[in-house]
Amino acid sequence: MTKEINRWAVLIASMGVLLCTGAVYAFSVFAGPLSTTQGWSMSEVMMAFTINAAIGPIPTILGGILTDKGKANWAILVGGLLFGVGFMLTGFATTPAMLYFTYGILAGLGQGFAYSGCLSNTIRLFPDKRGLASGLITAGMGGATIIAAPVANILIQGSGVLNAFKVMGIAYIVVVIVCSLFIRVAPAGYVPKGFVAAQNQAAPVVNVPWTGMIRTVTFYLILLMLGIGAFSGLMIASNASLIGQNMFGLSAAAAAGYVSIYSLSNCLGRVIWGAVSDRLGRSNTLMIIYAVIAISLFALVVFESVAGFALGIIGLGLCFGGTMGVFPPLVMGNFGPKNQGVNYGIVFIGYSTAAFFAPKLAVQMAGQNGGDFTQAFYIAIALAAVGLILDIVYKAHEKSKSVQKELA
Repeated sequence: MTKEINRWAVLIASMGVLLCTGAVYAFSVFAGPLSTTQGWSMSEVMMAFTINAAIGPIPTILGGILTDKGKANWAILVGGLLFGVGFMLTGFATTPAMLYFTYGILAGLGQGFAYSGCLSNTIRLFPDKRGLASGLITAGMGGATIIAAPVANILIQGSGVLNAFKVMGIAYIVVVIVCSLFIRVAPAGYVPKGFVAAQNQAAPVVNVPWTGMIRTVTFYLILLMLGIGAFSGLMIASNASLIGQNMFGLSAAAAAGYVSIYSLSNCLGRVIWGAVSDRLGRSNTLMIIYAVIAISLFALVVFESVAGFALGIIGLGLCFGGTMGVFPPLVMGNFGPKNQGVNYGIVFIGYSTAAFFAPKLAVQMAGQNGGDFTQAFYIAIALAAVGLILDIVYKAHEKSKSVQKELA
């Protein structure tokens, strides 16, 4: 009999860790003051964020290996501490090279380890609510900026950007240590009370290692769908303020307010769509998400009012968050829970690729059109249509596999 553990305590503790490591996405708050204080160019400063994002798949996969070997608690603790130490040491950086090592490499490695451990371990504890659990966990990462940005701004104004890094880094180390005390590793084949009957009636779980996963059509369909689903959200996330100011006439302060609205929508979308996918199924939920992405982008193109801007960024924020909440359980549902850490780490390459290209493409196109992002929006609409088609193909492929199994 599987030992019962307090899975909700594990989920909340994991969210606490990711509320720390997710602060990496608040880097824009630090970038300007860091450039001014240290005399570095903005391109030099932003390279730290680029390095942080670029190495993401490596610790995500390595953390997945630890998690799959039953050492999720170590992946989470080591990752969280690495992030906190890297964040703190950034406050001592005196050269761009030091910045790249502390914020880019140390914090980047820490974030990936912690994210992989928290996500894969927690959804193993929720076979009955994988979408909801995945949504709540990733909401911790997505919602971190909502807390970190204003706190960082206050600290920067009060004691300078370097001290802000030191204080927040120390705080993250303390929070991670406290939260790690509540982390429990999900036992193999964990089944919560009340789910035993449903488990017995379900089809046998097939656990596929990454070597088998990458030889399936399903893997490549999921990889492409994740990249496309994240693309439009990443375009907006990195340029929301510029879009509001250049295309809708907002002041810098008002645009910043809408950035916060986007971040909140992103956070809520992870929980909402994750829960919806538990009821409607992952594929059906993705169809709705891709349709809403296209409609939201179309609103940004057609409507010139602030209301149109608000409608567009809220819809895109919800859907970007949705992709982060739906895909982890989609991977587990196809390839089993045993190898989820490594499997999702590899699938996450789709997100990392989108993160590298989407913001740059949007800025480049806007630069060629006097700050107008309309052309980039049309490309994102086309990609959303491609995502919808891929989802239809995925659904047909899965149905075909089911029929073949019945006939076998």
